[in-house]
Amino acid sequence: MTNFTDKLALIAQMIDSAEKNISSAKHLLRELLGDKVPSSSSELSQKAATLSVSGGGKIIEGVFDGQNMIGPDKKQYPVPANYASKSKLIEGDVLKLTIAEDGSFIYKQIGPTERKKMIGALTQDEGGQYRVIAGGKSYKVLLASLTYFKAELGDDVTIIVPKDGEAVWAAVENVIKKGATAPVAVGSIMKKVSDDDEELEL
Repeated sequence: MTNFTDKLALIAQMIDSAEKNISSAKHLLRELLGDKVPSSSSELSQKAATLSVSGGGKIIEGVFDGQNMIGPDKKQYPVPANYASKSKLIEGDVLKLTIAEDGSFIYKQIGPTERKKMIGALTQDEGGQYRVIAGGKSYKVLLASLTYFKAELGDDVTIIVPKDGEAVWAAVENVIKKGATAPVAVGSIMKKVSDDDEELEL
C-alpha cells in the first residue's frame, strides 16, 4: 500500500512539473512572438518551419531570446555573452548557427528585428541581476556589456529593445557615467576631453 501511495505521489509530482514546463514554454513564446502566441501545436510547427536546419544539422537558424538562440527543434543554443554584447543582439533577432567540424559554434545575425532606443538607470534586483529601468519597465541586461562599459549602479544607460511587443532583455548601446555630460564608452566609442574640444574617436 505504501508503494502504491509513493507512486501516486510521484505521478502527481511529474504532472506538476510538466504543467510548470508548459507554462514556462508559453511564457517564452510570448516573449518571442509578442501577443501572437500559437494556439495549437500545428500552428507552432508552421512558425518553426520558417526557420531551418540544414547540412545534417551543421547549419541551424533560430531566434535570439536575450541569452540563447531558440532553434526550430525548440532546443536552446548558448550564445556567447561577448558576441551578443558586441553585436547588440535583442530579443527577436534571427541568427544562423554554423557548427564547425571541430564542434565550435559560429553565429551570424541574419534577420535583425526592428529596434528602438531608450535611456534608463542601471539598478540591481534582490537576486543580483542587473536591470535598466526605462520607459516605466525593467529590462535585464548582460553582465558582459556592463563590464565592457565599466558601468556602475546609478549610471544612465542607453539600451536597445524591440520596437514592437514586450521584451525582458535589452542590449546596452552606451553608458552615461554619473556626473558626465556625454556618453563614455571605454575602449571604442568617443569621449569628451573638454568643453572646447571635439569628440575624438579612440
